[in-house]
Amino acid sequence: MRLSEIFKLVWLNLSQNKSKVFLTSTGIIVGAATIMLVIAIGTGGKMEVAEQFKNLNAGAIDISYEYTDTGSSGFGGGFPGGNMGGGFPGGNMRGGFPGDRGGSSEGFPGSEEQTNTEKIVLSVSDMEELETFVPGIANTTISYTTKADVDGGELEETTNYTIAGVKSNYAEISNLELAIGDFLTGENDEYKEKSCVLGYSAAKEIFGSMIDAYDALVYIDNRPYVVAGVLSEMGTVASGISPDDAIFIPYETGIKYLTGSDISPSITLVAEEVNEVDQIITYVQEVMAESYPNAEFTITDAGSKMEAASKSNETLTLLLIAMAVIVFIVGGIGIMNVLFVSVKERTNEIGILKAIGCSQKDILLEFLFEASCISLIGAVLGVLVSLGITPIIESFSVRVELSLWGGLLSLAFGVLTGTIFGFYPAYKASVLIPVVALNHE
Repeated sequence: MRLSEIFKLVWLNLSQNKSKVFLTSTGIIVGAATIMLVIAIGTGGKMEVAEQFKNLNAGAIDISYEYTDTGSSGFGGGFPGGNMGGGFPGGNMRGGFPGDRGGSSEGFPGSEEQTNTEKIVLSVSDMEELETFVPGIANTTISYTTKADVDGGELEETTNYTIAGVKSNYAEISNLELAIGDFLTGENDEYKEKSCVLGYSAAKEIFGSMIDAYDALVYIDNRPYVVAGVLSEMGTVASGISPDDAIFIPYETGIKYLTGSDISPSITLVAEEVNEVDQIITYVQEVMAESYPNAEFTITDAGSKMEAASKSNETLTLLLIAMAVIVFIVGGIGIMNVLFVSVKERTNEIGILKAIGCSQKDILLEFLFEASCISLIGAVLGVLVSLGITPIIESFSVRVELSLWGGLLSLAFGVLTGTIFGFYPAYKASVLIPVVALNHE
């Protein structure tokens, strides 16, 4: 029998049993949709991680101190969430007055007897000390954040914004890009000048556009600041905080006009080699223990954050893949069962085909093509279903990145599943003895 004749028989059988074909392919529909969405969600997750950490330097190490007072109400103001990661190494605002660096007290950092009862404020001198005594450091900076009322531009009323006090090299270390203008300079910091750089969203909210914001005046805590530049759009970062919504001012300017000594800065170091980060953290701990014998500092590195986020995304992807495989197996078993029933129902037809000269190969191909076609129909419908439910998934704040490659892979998996699970029923049909098949009732 010619291949075209086999396809005609397949088409005839499928077209006469449309409802059975649809019900048989239900498992494949779900499997194909799952495969496509697994790839789309996995790709979206990777892109989300990349965007969240795009302003983190892989070799960056953040050092911060959180004051806890167990004996009194203490100072609890500041930015919720502690170290903000991403574009703000200095997110934690708790802290206050410098502690006694030379004092000696019993106990070890983190022991039951040890509590952070002294308010320690990391300083520029601490940063310089680390830069001097810790080998393998490429760059260092120090920063903090606070909240302040902002007015000016198109704002109809005073609005509270995150204000970040930073050094001139902060943009380089945090991978911030300027859309217009320049970042803060060392002179701005040295002379405590009232200059600022606006985040992308902050510039649009206050002035309406980046062009209008550049070189304009914005009032922070009722003092005028000249907008030296506007950042490019960065998007959300790991902690949910974005440089887009912040205003950056010189480090010393912020201390003079906004915060005084009531801050808790974060020192950020950048390792020359990413694979030496762990060793550098050990050196940092030793240097900080010398300076503050009884203080416990929070030391985190960007590489670990990125790795943890990537592993979480990979774990989710693997779980979804496992679910898709299970669905495909169930769908394949459904096809196998239906084909066995079909072989049983069409035994006389198989006997007639063999009696008029159809070979065992012809019968095998006919039933195998039927299984593959059912799978292909299911896979196509599955891809369409995934396209239809994508907006629903995205409404739950899940990033979905559909791709042509994902669709083709779904189709391939669908056809492969039908072919594999349809082979045995097709083989059983092909080896039927013509006389027995013709006499079957």
